[in-house]
Amino acid sequence: MTPRFTSVLIANRGEIAVRLVRAVQAAGLRAIAVHSDLDARAPHVRLADHAERVESYLDVSAILDAARRSGAQAVHPGYGFLSERAAAARAVVDSGLVWIGPSPDVIDLMGRKDRAREVAERAGVPVTRRYEPQAVPPDAYPVLVKAAAGGGGKGMRVVRDPAELDAAVASARREAATAFGDDTLLVEEYVEHGRHVEVQVIGDEHGTVLHLFERDCSAQRRHQKVLEEAPAPTISEVTRARLTEAAVALSREVGYVNAGTVEFLVHGDGEIAFLEMNTRLQVEHPVTEAITGLDLVALQLLVAQGKTLPLTQDDVTATGHAIEARVYAEDPYAGFLPQAGRAGTVVWPEHVRVDAALESGAVVTTSYDPMLGKLIAHGPDRDAARAALVDALDRTAILGITTNAGFLRRLVASDEFGESRIDTAWLDSPAAESLTTRPPVPDEAARTAARAWADAYARPAGDPFGAADGWRSAGDAAPVLVSLLDPDAVPVELALPVGSYGGALEARSVALDGTGVTVAYEGQSWRFRHPDPARDRGAEGSGDADVASPMPGTVLSLAVAEGDTVEEGQVLGVVEAMKMELALKAPYGGVVTHVGASVGDQVALGALLFRVEGLDSPAPSSPVTPLELA
Repeated sequence: MTPRFTSVLIANRGEIAVRLVRAVQAAGLRAIAVHSDLDARAPHVRLADHAERVESYLDVSAILDAARRSGAQAVHPGYGFLSERAAAARAVVDSGLVWIGPSPDVIDLMGRKDRAREVAERAGVPVTRRYEPQAVPPDAYPVLVKAAAGGGGKGMRVVRDPAELDAAVASARREAATAFGDDTLLVEEYVEHGRHVEVQVIGDEHGTVLHLFERDCSAQRRHQKVLEEAPAPTISEVTRARLTEAAVALSREVGYVNAGTVEFLVHGDGEIAFLEMNTRLQVEHPVTEAITGLDLVALQLLVAQGKTLPLTQDDVTATGHAIEARVYAEDPYAGFLPQAGRAGTVVWPEHVRVDAALESGAVVTTSYDPMLGKLIAHGPDRDAARAALVDALDRTAILGITTNAGFLRRLVASDEFGESRIDTAWLDSPAAESLTTRPPVPDEAARTAARAWADAYARPAGDPFGAADGWRSAGDAAPVLVSLLDPDAVPVELALPVGSYGGALEARSVALDGTGVTVAYEGQSWRFRHPDPARDRGAEGSGDADVASPMPGTVLSLAVAEGDTVEEGQVLGVVEAMKMELALKAPYGGVVTHVGASVGDQVALGALLFRVEGLDSPAPSSPVTPLELA
């Protein structure tokens, strides 16, 4: 059989593009990357056999032009970007290229929640109750209002009070129209404490449809997955059979070809309800690969060549347990605001699977999805996989950019996750507040910072008279005193015994410059600043407040000008990044003495945007936190 293609253009970036390049090359095919100007030297570009510049990963015409220039015969969209756009798939097919995914018609059909629901009903797959927006019974609440044409939490509202329904529908309709160009809504029964369980399927052109078991993705925040695991830890074999059989029946109903995922809500005593179908490779596909030993991308390529799947359902087995953690450039202790900047040192663990493209020196922007990489731990059972993932997060160090790695470490190690008590609403509930509140600065992080500072600036030099060795003519050697300011600007003073501060440091988890030390500890980065007497004295008692940008982004609006009088809590302006808008408010009443940006400006994290001078705004003095060196 003559192959349909020998070269594949990968219409994506980041960690999935790296994953696809390697899989395409492993299949003996030519891998062609595309890149924006920001990604000209990215890992996926360096790994590929050839690369083409495009203005945007969302520009279908540019992707097709790149395919023509490079001689590509097939396009793999990965996930995100064009992967679930039927128009993009159709354009690829109409141009004579192979789309590595389901057909455009199936993407169009299953990409709409209302049509996909109808397919599920025809296939005999259970669904939740549906209501017309204007005719929701009083006893039906809570209900879920959601956009029919999209996902990712956009156009989605939970309504618990009938009096709030009209406003929620209007708000969701506006958001859906903006995000998807379609304001069609569904109103369905909302299950309070369900678990999100999805089934991986793959089909070929010859009528074979297989399931590759299920994944539990219940650890979510604002409908975005945080942790995923396979197999699902809380379901019975009976429920597992119902889920996998329903997923295969749904896929057969639409003649599904290539890889896809059927998502369900599991609640009550094993009740299941269809949520939606994702007509692409999933971010969390590695946990399925870990337990089945199958390479999903290799199977995608084989199916796209028109070949028959080389296995039967009985050949698909599951061994052990796997858990995946998504590492994002975001601040989990500041509302999960997106972050950006240049990564200094990046260290990924070596004993688990890491799918990542972030490397030391890379620049992270808010122009793209903030996911930096994924850690996938596999073990003989769930406890072993969980322990391996905690250890992997301990060994992860990303210095220079704020990430959620420390939060992930705490979540995976928590009793709630360990006992499988986390449902889809848990991370957004008050029960999770202890995990979304920044923990106290660990003593070990402070000690490591002090050792690093002493090692760099207080270790004995060649001059015996200048050596900081603590020598005294009478008595024991004096300890070396190190003063730093912790991330909360609280002074920390440490007395280090002479000779104890060098040699034991893990160099890969510490970054030091002339102003301070950054330490990675249990996944979390902690910045300790060396006090600047002039700067710190100047800050004390200053009667003004600097309002800085809490995230890198774009200034959407300015509500004040220099000289305006404002009240406490008054909105000064709005900053947007990654479709998240944040209003900046006056810390107290006073006069605006500085406006540091214009509408449309791109601003960095921490950029000074406003200064408000008030009559009564003293800065509290910070107590010294003494620490003893163990």
